[in-house]
Amino acid sequence: MLDNIIDIELLKKNLPFWDKISNEERKLTLDNAIILKYKKSNIVYSDDADCKGLAIVKSGNLRAYMLSESGKEITLYRLFENDCCIMTASCLLKNITFDMIIEAERDCEIILVPSVTYERLSSSNLLIQDFTNQLISSRFSDVMWIMEQVVFMSFDKRLAIFLLEQSAIEDSDTITMTHDTIAKNLGSAREVVTRMLKYFQNSDLVYVSRGNIEIKDRKKLMGLTQ
Repeated sequence: MLDNIIDIELLKKNLPFWDKISNEERKLTLDNAIILKYKKSNIVYSDDADCKGLAIVKSGNLRAYMLSESGKEITLYRLFENDCCIMTASCLLKNITFDMIIEAERDCEIILVPSVTYERLSSSNLLIQDFTNQLISSRFSDVMWIMEQVVFMSFDKRLAIFLLEQSAIEDSDTITMTHDTIAKNLGSAREVVTRMLKYFQNSDLVYVSRGNIEIKDRKKLMGLTQ
């Protein structure tokens, strides 16, 4: 049960249907919503049997990824503060089969509306069903963007896009990330990432040091994404 006014306000802020549902539905949500805490690299969701519910990121961030039979990872989307995720409640999505893993990229807290509660709410409320559909549509768009990159884009373009996005996330021209972590995000091999970063460095686009990539020429790097 949520009893912290900040958590309650966060729940209200991120559920656009909140002011339009009944007092009984709001009470049901507040009585059953809980706070979960995860350390960096902890698994938040792993398979269809792990049906949690609707998750709202209170702090930190999450990464959703797929794992191939060979053990290669590729990031599908990431969730940051105030983002919602319905894919942690796959048992609510009767016609969708989607094998993925969600992990904490940083220490994080989430507000969770358990699947039993959320299913009870949405089963008789079209506003909540519409919200669910919008969330699914948004995440599906994220996944399709990644698939488009993998299928149609050259690796130098994909890497340039990733570096610029990560720079925006960290709000810095210096990205603190290993080559192996970048490879996992892009579904590639560490050697491929290292080779392309070396090419970027020789072209004066970035400066690479142990555990860091510094963007030196943002304009030219952005040119690669066109």
